[in-house]
Amino acid sequence: MVHVAGSVLDPDLGDHVCLPFDGERERMTVTGVFTVNGLRRRVKVLIMTHTDTPERTRTWLAPLVPGFAEAESAGRIEILACADTHFTGGLLDPARLRAGLAAARDRAGGHGVYALVDASWGLGDVPGHAAFEAAVNELFGEGWLAAVCQYDRGVFPRDALEEAAAVHPIAPEQALLRFARAGDGLRVWGDVDLTNRPAFASLLRPLVRWPGEVVIDASGLGFIDAGSAQLLATMAMARPRGTTTVVCRAPMARVLRLIGADEHLAVRRAGDD
Repeated sequence: MVHVAGSVLDPDLGDHVCLPFDGERERMTVTGVFTVNGLRRRVKVLIMTHTDTPERTRTWLAPLVPGFAEAESAGRIEILACADTHFTGGLLDPARLRAGLAAARDRAGGHGVYALVDASWGLGDVPGHAAFEAAVNELFGEGWLAAVCQYDRGVFPRDALEEAAAVHPIAPEQALLRFARAGDGLRVWGDVDLTNRPAFASLLRPLVRWPGEVVIDASGLGFIDAGSAQLLATMAMARPRGTTTVVCRAPMARVLRLIGADEHLAVRRAGDD
C-alpha cells in the first residue's frame, strides 16, 4: 500500500483525492497550501466553497497565498459557491458541474485545473453524495483536472467518511490508484485493494458501454487483490465475448487465472508482442 498523506495537496492532473480534515484551522491551512501548489504548477485554481461564502473565503485565504490578488485578477484563482456549481434550483445537477469544470478548463488555456471542493454540500444526502463522487471519476481520465475533496470529520459520520474515501482513487491511509484514458481503453497504475475497490469499480463501469475492443493496460499495477480482479471479469462478462483484453505483469496474470477471469477476457503479459 502507498501512503499519500504528504502528496494529496500537490496532486497530479488526473488525481481525484478524498481529504478528511479536523477543524477550521486545518481547513484553511489546507486551502492555502493547495492554492500555492496550484499556482506553482501554473494551473487554474478553482475553489468551490460551501461552509463559507466566496467573499469570506477570499478574506482569510488572501493572506495565506503570496501574490493572491494578482493571481485572482489574472484569472488564475477563482472562488465559487457550491450552490452555483453543483446545484440547479436546489437540486444536485451533475451536468451543470461538468459544464462548469469544462468551462474552467477552457479558461485555463491548456494549463489544467486544480479544484478544491468543500464536500459538506453533500451532507443532506450522504449515499447520493458518494454515488456522485464515484460517477465523476470517469472525468479525471482525460488528464486536465485534479481535485481534492475536503471532508470535515466533525460533521461527517465515520461510515460516511469511509464510504467517501473508498470511491476516491486516492485518500490518505489507503492504496493509491491513478488512471488515464488510453486510446481504445484505460491505463491504470498504482495499487488496488479493499480500500479503493469501489473507485476501481467506478472506472470499469463505463467500459461496459464502449463499442469495439477495450484494452485495459494494467502493467503499471503493483498489486491487485482477488476481489478487485473479479471486477475485471464482471465487466468483461457484460461486454460482447472476446472484446476485452487486460495487459498486465505476471503476478496479476496469475491472480486472473486463479479466479477464472481468463475465461471471459484475454490476458496479455506486458512486454509480449
